[in-house]
Amino acid sequence: MARLRRRNLLNDEEGTATAEYAIATMAAVGFAGLLVAILRSEEVRGILLDLVHRALSFGG
Repeated sequence: MARLRRRNLLNDEEGTATAEYAIATMAAVGFAGLLVAILRSEEVRGILLDLVHRALSFGG
């Protein structure tokens, strides 16, 4: 009986999906924070604005 209970505890995957969602969410938040830090740079902002300006003025 104790062996069966131990085996059931080791094979119990309840909550696994929740933990995976939590890890994925933490990774996404970390990546978003990195993007915010990069995009706050004046140099990067200038590059992006120049890129958009050139893309919009390409036809005329």
